[in-house]
Amino acid sequence: MSDFINKVKKVFLNKEKGIDGILVTIGLCIIALVLCVVMKDALAELIKNITASMSTKAQEILTGAAGGVFIPGMIL
Repeated sequence: MSDFINKVKKVFLNKEKGIDGILVTIGLCIIALVLCVVMKDALAELIKNITASMSTKAQEILTGAAGGVFIPGMIL
């Protein structure tokens, strides 16, 4: 069992030398930034829709209109 653990540690703790990981990370960050700039309006609308629906559902749960049984401290 300890041989298996040592092999797993060796695989996961192995650090590769090179610039590939840094380039991939920078590339992904650039893509994320471009998507945020391009999709700014769509993301804002999506977040508004999600928060509105979550607020509505929370109000239903708190008032007992959600169709479930409301027990203080627990939702069934």
